[in-house]
Amino acid sequence: MVLLQFPAGFLWGTATSAYQIEGAWNEDGKGESIWDRFAHTSGKIADGSNGDVACDHYHLWREDVDYMAQLGVNAYRFSISWPRIFPAGTGRLNQKGLDFYRRLVAALRERGITPMATLYHWDLPQALQDKGGWGNRDTAGWFAEYAAFLFQRLGGEIPLWITHNEPFVAAFLGHATGEDAPGLRRPRLAVQVVHHLLLSHGLAVRAFRQIAPASAKIGIALFLWPQEPATDRPRDMAAARRMDGLVNRQFLDPLFKGRYPEDLWRTYRTRFLAPKVASGDLETTAEPVDFLGVNYYTRMIHRASLLDPLLGAREVKPPAKRTLMGWEVYPQGLYNMLVRLKREYTDLPLYVTENGAAFADVAGPDGTVEDVDRLEYLRLHLGQAYRAIADGVDLRGYFVWSLLDNFEWAHGYTKPFGLLRVDFATQKRYFKASARWFAEVARKNAVEV
Repeated sequence: MVLLQFPAGFLWGTATSAYQIEGAWNEDGKGESIWDRFAHTSGKIADGSNGDVACDHYHLWREDVDYMAQLGVNAYRFSISWPRIFPAGTGRLNQKGLDFYRRLVAALRERGITPMATLYHWDLPQALQDKGGWGNRDTAGWFAEYAAFLFQRLGGEIPLWITHNEPFVAAFLGHATGEDAPGLRRPRLAVQVVHHLLLSHGLAVRAFRQIAPASAKIGIALFLWPQEPATDRPRDMAAARRMDGLVNRQFLDPLFKGRYPEDLWRTYRTRFLAPKVASGDLETTAEPVDFLGVNYYTRMIHRASLLDPLLGAREVKPPAKRTLMGWEVYPQGLYNMLVRLKREYTDLPLYVTENGAAFADVAGPDGTVEDVDRLEYLRLHLGQAYRAIADGVDLRGYFVWSLLDNFEWAHGYTKPFGLLRVDFATQKRYFKASARWFAEVARKNAVEV
């Protein structure tokens, strides 16, 4: 084994999101979110569950901060529930919701754990969905107002802010395939939602520059997975390039180049899918950020196919070790993406804001889990993260998804990602083997590979 020493000040963290862990879905003045509505709709969640209680983090947050301290992490990425702050999305403040996050942040700081707050992790207030949701351009402005309020109240206490988590998923799984909230199947709307999400990001960054202290930093966390061809035949390579436009460049280009990918936009225009973009919008989407968050889990491999009417591509899955999500374990892809970002887009600091794996954990008699597969997954990906740093990438931190087994969206409670096992009947937490291992990594600021 070789010990790989990470740079001084590197952030070792875990990540969660509000709807997946908090519970208390209708307590202390919180408004309904689109995920509350979606999960309460019969047939939408694989195991028929919902996030009404989830990990009960809203009540058990002190215990969870204690677990983070035991893990030895020096950072925690969480999301703020918009309807817990503004139950109707705008207007009346819910002071109890704001106080919850203020207490959480204070407890983290007392333990030497850097808070990284995500403003939007898919739980739009249902009241705004009733007004058209992200398909309504006004929602971008309402988001900026919500963001500005939090910058005013918490900007001095939270040093790292993320506007959006994975706008690709919010747009396409929520509005094209209908797999996620709000459960719509309108591809043209999904493309418009992409634009409004990016517009809202830029507006929030502008507000941040006016309000937050200079020491605070802001960025966005993107779903970034390499899209590779099944063969070196030109048509397969072209299919993978088109998919890369949809998944990666559709977001990276407006953020860092102030334009959408021309090849993707030609496809949208020929199929009458192109969104409405007002004058000045792309200057707003490209508002300079301080860092980029990278959510990486796997790669996708494509073959050209006439059966796909939009991009002419079909995903293929060659034999490989896979997680419970069906995703190939492919650590090399993390290195490839980090290096590509530096080469093609930005020299800004990067954070791996999500990386982890769901496996079929089996609890022992004492409740613990010897999750060797997850431990090895993390070890291999950290080796690739170190390799990227050695090759000049300014990687500042790594956040494991997730701190806790939780409500995994439309999969319900069937896909455990946590470093800590949660017995949902008792809400008791148990350290898995991967948690004990990650604690040593954080303590040493190094990983053995």
